[in-house]
Amino acid sequence: MTERLPHFDLSAATPEQKGVLDEILSGPRGNLNGPFLGWIHSPELAQQAQRLGAFCRYRTGLPLRLSELAILVTAARWQAQAEWHIHYPIALEAGVAEADAEAIRQGRRPAFADADDALIHDFASELYDTKRVSDATYTKAVDRFGHQVVINLVGLLGYYALVAMTLNVFGMRAVGQESLPFAE
Repeated sequence: MTERLPHFDLSAATPEQKGVLDEILSGPRGNLNGPFLGWIHSPELAQQAQRLGAFCRYRTGLPLRLSELAILVTAARWQAQAEWHIHYPIALEAGVAEADAEAIRQGRRPAFADADDALIHDFASELYDTKRVSDATYTKAVDRFGHQVVINLVGLLGYYALVAMTLNVFGMRAVGQESLPFAE
């Protein structure tokens, strides 16, 4: 997986590590693909992060297509190889247009057919580019999705930035990943 982290041996896992892994495997993810085998070296962080991640991925109030679009924007901004590899097929299955995903991967703004897609992309891009969101973009997002979902969107973007940082710092790849979507 990576030379930056010690090999994780499940047979030598602490009770805390086993608890985290059991919760991940019995939850909606059902696998350890992504940052989890990196985070497991800090079981308390792993537990807190995976629970936040489950909320951000499955319970933000956004349709799956929009959540996955936001994740792709994050993966592309951070050039997170494994994050893109894992979420690209999920995003396509959820309804993100392949041409839109490819434009995002290449760092271009797609010509979105759907106004919600454009709003999510613009919100995320503005936040990543300027470290803020303009009043105009914020108002559009709140008018469309409500305050709670916008708060959850910010959480989703922050969580997947954490995932991307973890994957990048430790050089982690997705299970079965043979090609890289971004130049190293």
